[in-house]
Amino acid sequence: MEAGRRLLRPFLGFILLLSHVFADYQIVNDKSCDCYLTNGSTGTYFTTHKFYDFRSMSQHVNVPAVLSDPDAAGQADVSNDYFNSQEWTDAWGIQQWNNSANLDSGDASVLMVNSPSNVYFEKNTESGAQSDTFLTLRTVRLEDFQSSAEFESVPKTYHFASARMYARTVGAPGAITAMFTYRKSDDPNKIQEADLEIRTMDPPDVIQYTNQPSYTRTGDGENFQATRNATVPVGWDDWAVHRMDWSPGSTMWYVDGQNVSQIAYQTPRDPSQVIFNSWSDGAQWSGNMSLGSEAYLQIQWIELIFNSTGNEKTTDPNKHRIRGMRGLYSREDTKGCHNICSVDETKEIGTPVLLQGGASQGRAGNLGLWMPVLAAILLMLL
Repeated sequence: MEAGRRLLRPFLGFILLLSHVFADYQIVNDKSCDCYLTNGSTGTYFTTHKFYDFRSMSQHVNVPAVLSDPDAAGQADVSNDYFNSQEWTDAWGIQQWNNSANLDSGDASVLMVNSPSNVYFEKNTESGAQSDTFLTLRTVRLEDFQSSAEFESVPKTYHFASARMYARTVGAPGAITAMFTYRKSDDPNKIQEADLEIRTMDPPDVIQYTNQPSYTRTGDGENFQATRNATVPVGWDDWAVHRMDWSPGSTMWYVDGQNVSQIAYQTPRDPSQVIFNSWSDGAQWSGNMSLGSEAYLQIQWIELIFNSTGNEKTTDPNKHRIRGMRGLYSREDTKGCHNICSVDETKEIGTPVLLQGGASQGRAGNLGLWMPVLAAILLMLL
């Protein structure tokens, strides 16, 4: 028996070594992926992955002066040529609208003007910085108006998504920074919107998450089923991965991988846009910034994993079968998804790995799952 144990020990070491080797999935490009499986409280399958990297934009760094005239701010040009490039304009549109039409009927007390000059790349001068640059959305309180920033996705066809940004918010109280999905409606009660909103008047460990509308249908109170003020593990003034998973049954929010909120009530149902902004309008909810004060949403990267009702990678009829699918992988249920990828298991941000599929890696991935089991059996025999 002892001799047998001595023979098994080297084999056990080999098995444990293999388990670590096969734990690293093969890095691939998006063309190799039929679908993407996210992690989290419930895994969700999506058809498409996009990654927008703002960490190495030194050639586009330009911090525009703040324009003090509301008309000039709204009509300003973009801060650099990158925002006119096809790479940007195919995905995002920088906004120029203002809230002048709503000043007499709503809670807002300050004219808010979205200015293209408030969206720009900035050099990361922090000690030990993880990036050369980041994208900034600036909002500034001026004497006659609030100069703000917003960009929205050009596609309005996102139909369930996992949206992530590596970002922080810095600046004076009275501002809002946000990442959210949005589907407009002429009826305010029928707007569909899933929000991640940071109020700079709040403590850094508090973020508000909402499935809009958050007010009652009569407009005389807040609907507490629709919104949560959550305590988060990393302050919004520190760099962190903020993630919003919009699925058919609920919206879930994460900070650095930790689930901080989930709302099933009035989860958005229909295709939507994805929007990022930094703003204030002097209302009670946002707060009123002091004259001359500023706040910023700073983003190193944005990652979207999503399904779409448009023509973005949805021409294969097999892929329609997995749209919105939730739960663990089942080959019987995902016949159109041979190569299953992940952006959560990768060691290279923004680059997927192959979880299952392909001639050789699929075997390695499956073998890797069995390695710890074999090791445990051998330990029992020793």
